[in-house]
Amino acid sequence: MNNVLICEGSTDYSLLQYYMREACGWVDDRTKQNNIIRVQGQKSRNLVKNQDILTIMSTGGCSRLGEGLRNVLSRNMGSAPDLSDAFTKVVIITDRDEVNTEIDFIASVESIFSEFGVVHQEAVSHNKWNDCEMVNSTGRKLRFSLLLLIIPFEETGAMESFLLNVIAANNDYDKNIIEQCKNLVDNVDPEKRYLTGRRIITKAKFDTYFSVRTPAEQFVERQNILKSVKWEDYAKIQQDFQLLNDL
Repeated sequence: MNNVLICEGSTDYSLLQYYMREACGWVDDRTKQNNIIRVQGQKSRNLVKNQDILTIMSTGGCSRLGEGLRNVLSRNMGSAPDLSDAFTKVVIITDRDEVNTEIDFIASVESIFSEFGVVHQEAVSHNKWNDCEMVNSTGRKLRFSLLLLIIPFEETGAMESFLLNVIAANNDYDKNIIEQCKNLVDNVDPEKRYLTGRRIITKAKFDTYFSVRTPAEQFVERQNILKSVKWEDYAKIQQDFQLLNDL
């Protein structure tokens, strides 16, 4: 079974990989990266569980989530007669503050569905699995499920804030660094010329801490920090993430 998780940017792309690996049991396999689906100029990675594959695909921003969905539906449209390469579960994760309204975002999904002849019995809604159906280019009927996770990633619910809180709770020295980094970000741009939104501010605090902790892009050390986190605890904060266990 092929699954795909479409997210916005590079931070989400990286952190979701850790979450799916540590909390949901997926494994990174370098031998399973051929013919991977991706948005132009962005990153994708295949994870494996038993015989199933999960592609985590970054789009480069909320405005390109639709492009990611089109790529997925195009792959389904051109799938083999036995449907072995089709995606049967599709997840889109976005921040409620990054979309104009949930209604507008769902309408954009519905519009893309109409381009590919996707039909569904019930209206598409967020934070639940939606059963969908389409016909591929060989005339085969293809069923897939769509999950739109439109979540308010407020200060306490963002993955970045969760990670910083875990690190701070385990190390007083790092806690002090994290607090100073947060204060810096809160005060460094008083006119909000650059830090223009809550989500951007949250990411800036996260990136500032890691710029201090691993300033030379020490990939292995960053990996060790992120691996040490009990990712399964994050689902207690973002309970809708428990739906990802269905993948």
